[in-house]
Amino acid sequence: MSRRPLLGAVVAATTAWAAMAAHPRLPDSRRARWERVNHAGRTVTLLEGPVYAVAAATGALAAGPPALPGLVAALGAGGFGALDDLAGDSSSKGLRGHLGALARGEVTTGAVKIVGLGATGFAAAVLADRHTDHGLLTSLVGGAAVAGSANLANLFDLRPGRTLKVVAVSALPLLVPVSTRGAATAAAAVGAAAGVLPGDLRGTSMLGDTGANAAGALVGLALLERTGLRGRLVALAVTAGLTVLSEKVSFSKVIDGNEVLRRLDRWGRA
Repeated sequence: MSRRPLLGAVVAATTAWAAMAAHPRLPDSRRARWERVNHAGRTVTLLEGPVYAVAAATGALAAGPPALPGLVAALGAGGFGALDDLAGDSSSKGLRGHLGALARGEVTTGAVKIVGLGATGFAAAVLADRHTDHGLLTSLVGGAAVAGSANLANLFDLRPGRTLKVVAVSALPLLVPVSTRGAATAAAAVGAAAGVLPGDLRGTSMLGDTGANAAGALVGLALLERTGLRGRLVALAVTAGLTVLSEKVSFSKVIDGNEVLRRLDRWGRA
């Protein structure tokens, strides 16, 4: 049984923890670009996002080969998320808002990100399927599932620790057994999540689009690495359904209305 996925998790967690511990020493001008006000009116840093993406990519390298699909998923999705974090226009929100703006001839950073996540997901799927008998259709569906997972993870990033917990719950089952395809990718996602979790739970940092998109893309990639067309269709249906549902239903209200989900959601927060 290979232990490389476990090594990848340790490397990702250590890298993320060290980077988060060091980021306060950055010049004020660099840190200021990533500072935002969270739901509680507190100033937090979005530097957790790039830290997560880079740490997860480092973990994927340590756990590989094949490391390239994980690198593309983490850094590609994280890069398009960073575009929205740093240059995003809040006038259009949600999938409907960005697509509506695009229909009016307005190209928002959110629309660019949607296209970019699709391209990233497809590239990661093609790389993951290189040495399999999966056809183009299977890779296309897998790529869409990766993009959907990346977007869905971002929809949960509304409270401290929430997206990281969703990532852990989704990715941990994909680690068993550690010798299977997808385990290394899942390990990188979980390890990086563990490394940035303390600051996220304290409410001093948050993933933002950069980290949430990277985390979701990795979970989606880990799933497609273990499934064929049928499993990928199910994953795509679930992510698409929840994305559409989020336009009408508040996930926070659903979580707060269920005692078990509420306790899990609030566990560990300051």
